[in-house]
Amino acid sequence: MIALEDVAKTYRSQRGVTVALAGVSLRVGQGQAVALVGRSGSGKTTLLHCVAGIERPDHGRVICLGLDLAALAPSALQRLLRERVGIVFQRGGLLSYLTVAENVAFPLSLNGMARRQRERRVLELLDRVGLAQAGRALPDELSGGETQRVALARAIAHRPQLLLADEPTASLDSASGGRLVGLMLELGREHGCTVLVATHDPDVVRLTEESIELRDGQVVARP
Repeated sequence: MIALEDVAKTYRSQRGVTVALAGVSLRVGQGQAVALVGRSGSGKTTLLHCVAGIERPDHGRVICLGLDLAALAPSALQRLLRERVGIVFQRGGLLSYLTVAENVAFPLSLNGMARRQRERRVLELLDRVGLAQAGRALPDELSGGETQRVALARAIAHRPQLLLADEPTASLDSASGGRLVGLMLELGREHGCTVLVATHDPDVVRLTEESIELRDGQVVARP
């Protein structure tokens, strides 16, 4: 279960104060697939970062998988992210000096999985995302759609309980984006995973169970 209670976050710079989140409260149940929708600057990415503990809110409470993030020591927060959360970044975020297979194996290595088990899991996932022959390729040899499919395989490799995706189709055409999100939700269902995806793509919204609209850092609609 994910819960935000009156969460606020502001950023200060030489240009002044930017309100990213202004008292957001919401709940997402276990196993749900929910789209966060809104224009650029509406607070979607900041909300995802707060849920993942990447950023701390200025005010309010964030419960992630039943844990109050503010109460966790840094080491416990890192363990939560490493073992129970998967993240797909907007442009993949693959490590350029690792091969495709090594990128997918990276979270498994961090979690101490034995080498043979890692290799089997990587082969299984690359086959599922349609890139079984690309294991030895480097990220700069991939198309945008292939990069995002590898990022998805990496995010789901350790069978997380929560999958967060930040505009995963932003650099893709509509057909590729639809296939990617369809695969993401399929893999999420197989693992009983809660999926929270930030998007402005109406095709993505139609594939999810529910949508939450953000505007100027506030929840304005939840059908």
